[in-house]
Amino acid sequence: MKKLQVLGSGCPKCKKLAETMELAAKELSVPYEMEKVTEIDQILSFGVAMTPALVIDGRVALSGRVPSPDEAKILLG
Repeated sequence: MKKLQVLGSGCPKCKKLAETMELAAKELSVPYEMEKVTEIDQILSFGVAMTPALVIDGRVALSGRVPSPDEAKILLG
């Protein structure tokens, strides 16, 4: 199971990132757990300077933007 963490304040881009990743995981039949991290201290602990950011299984995969649906699938692959 993949652990997906969306780092951000809950802004529209953060919500779009979560939606995009959930859709990609469902289309690829990848089991996942989604966590939304909104606490600034936790976000900074990942070394992320820009949000939204995506962490997959403990590693920062993306920062400062929302991926396209195709890119989201690649990130999960």
